[in-house]
Amino acid sequence: MGRRKPSNSNPTLFSFGDPEPVLGNNLADYLGTFLEPHGEYYVPPISQTGLVNLLAANPHHGTIPYFKRNMLRKWYQPTDSLTPENLANAGFDHSVFGHCYFKVIYNHFGQVLRLEHLPALNMRRMKEADRFCMLQPNGKDPVEFEPGEVIQLKEYDPKQQIYGRPQYLGGVQSVLLNEDSTLFRRRYYQNGAHMGYIFYTADPSLSPEDEKLIKEKVQQSKGVGNFRSMYINIPNGKEKSVQIIPVGDIATKDEFERIKNLSRNDVLAMWRIQPALAGVMPENNGGFGDIEKISRVYYENEVVPMQDVFLALNEYLPEGRKVRFSKPEFAKDTE
Repeated sequence: MGRRKPSNSNPTLFSFGDPEPVLGNNLADYLGTFLEPHGEYYVPPISQTGLVNLLAANPHHGTIPYFKRNMLRKWYQPTDSLTPENLANAGFDHSVFGHCYFKVIYNHFGQVLRLEHLPALNMRRMKEADRFCMLQPNGKDPVEFEPGEVIQLKEYDPKQQIYGRPQYLGGVQSVLLNEDSTLFRRRYYQNGAHMGYIFYTADPSLSPEDEKLIKEKVQQSKGVGNFRSMYINIPNGKEKSVQIIPVGDIATKDEFERIKNLSRNDVLAMWRIQPALAGVMPENNGGFGDIEKISRVYYENEVVPMQDVFLALNEYLPEGRKVRFSKPEFAKDTE
């Protein structure tokens, strides 16, 4: 809080609250792919930890990857080579990071026995082709895998061919805007005294003691539930001796709801998911339409292509252990 020493000619100024940090998000800044300082592996062009933290910034962005994971698992036909849990975890990674990884487990005869999911957050492509490593906590040396021991499935990225690129990256700013608007509103209610006005006095009959008392009362109005009124009586005061000059009235004039709705729509669009499937309440009596038709369209346009990504694993699996998906009844009716 800044202050100026009062004098006979200088006004007294003071402001509310601590300095507010300004979020300088660079998650979507594309840095390129390069070797880490020791030259052992390539650093992803996008912060992998940042992508994980982003899931907690918005309720829809945080839950849609789980919905997509569930859709992938729903029609999966389990085999001994790939458990539903391993497939689901890999599907989640593929949606969030744009790539996922499996460790190939061989039997004594060198045949593929099964595939195990490896967390994409800590997986890195080494400088040698077809070699990967997994970062360890507490500065321990990465776990290195042999050539051909790890299978990587990734989204196409036109800028580099080492890591995948998540499809939703263009909507990151909308996710953060949604979070910022919520945090700003929460701070307003918790604080109760964001500077929404200038309290101006210009009356020579106002004594220093009265001025000090007014400042104390205004400062004490800060806090949860402290939207209080204040009575001031200045004997022989003149018109406009005390003025309240509005600066901003967030309580009634902000566009909180509009920002939330628009940014939410951006989030749903970047994930290409219908509001009816994302738990959004309709704003009209007609609702979102036939949920069964919406589910069919989503299955054909999103679930089937997602299944195709993991059907590529069959290139590494022997006959009888290949990845397979069943079809819902509505898809069978169209055959």
